[in-house]
Amino acid sequence: MRTEPHARVTAARWMGTGRDEDGDAAAAARDACAGREASLLLLFADSGHALAEAGAAAAAAAPGATVIGCAVSGTLDAGGAHHEGLLVAALGGDDLTVSTAAAPPAGTLRDAGAEAAACLGDVAERPHRALLLLVDAAAGDQQEVVRGAYSVAGAGVPLIGGGAPALLHGGAGDAGVVAAAIGSEAPIGVGVRHGWVPRGAPMLVTRAEGRRILELDGRPALDAYLDRLCIPPAGDPVREALLALGRTYPLGLARRAGEAQVRALVATDPVDRSLTFLGDIPQAGLVWPMSGDAASALEATDSACAQAVAALGGAAPRGLLAFDAGARRAALGPDGSREEAARIARHAAGAPVAGGGMSGEIARTRGLAGFHNLALAVLALA
Repeated sequence: MRTEPHARVTAARWMGTGRDEDGDAAAAARDACAGREASLLLLFADSGHALAEAGAAAAAAAPGATVIGCAVSGTLDAGGAHHEGLLVAALGGDDLTVSTAAAPPAGTLRDAGAEAAACLGDVAERPHRALLLLVDAAAGDQQEVVRGAYSVAGAGVPLIGGGAPALLHGGAGDAGVVAAAIGSEAPIGVGVRHGWVPRGAPMLVTRAEGRRILELDGRPALDAYLDRLCIPPAGDPVREALLALGRTYPLGLARRAGEAQVRALVATDPVDRSLTFLGDIPQAGLVWPMSGDAASALEATDSACAQAVAALGGAAPRGLLAFDAGARRAALGPDGSREEAARIARHAAGAPVAGGGMSGEIARTRGLAGFHNLALAVLALA
């Protein structure tokens, strides 16, 4: 499903935000627009809100704007990190064009990514473009969506977004992938960092099936993983608690340049001793157990924001969109989450900030490695 592209004649491109603790989407949308005509409304709603109803209320408050959104584990804006409520980001301006599309959950994720990315053709006249992708986190490996979108977008268009348990496109809430193509007369920057660091020597993935690792270094994957982390023997409650919070000890995948790709542990099988991760793990690849803390996560926050803003070529940002890992926010804790929001706001230099906690993050500026775990992905609009 596609929407007609919007280029609203109001003023130079702009971004605004509005939030409401009680989930009043109409009030949040009016605050975000502040009397201006928006092309796009992006809703970040905590899991306690009915996304379709919130989208309808926001659309009624901003006639003519296309509404997309997702359920998130907490929101963040220039005022801080919030566990409840609803946040709306509005984009508009006479030199900004937005077109959206949604692909159903049926079929392959790669095909869905390509289908949704086709809306980029509607903003092709703009010199600077980016593709925002929201993905059903339960549908499978989100890297497949990135591959499908890349087949349409090519190397010159950055990708940004993330996975969520519920999506919204217009009045529909059953999409597998939602895309928003943004075309601008000024640069758009994307940055991503996670801050996790390797622990010890690498392990060889000797048997793997997609997101599931069966063997590491020729041993059952679960056993090799626990041994490397010096976890007590099977049956110890500490081990069970660790596996319940397995995202704290992700695996890193070697890359030719930049940070290692991180994959968060989401399930273990005590029978076949396998590990399942949020993203595929290639067989015969090298992986490392990773660790991090609040300090390294906050350093990554600064790096991701700086990377996105640097791509604006010296122009001041008019807004930042932040797609943060929900698990990362949990690891930061309340104080760290507030500090993270404050750091993002400092990089925004007074411009609006909007974001939420995602289940997997999308950020691609080069190559195909565009799906991330436990990371912060940032889009900066000049």
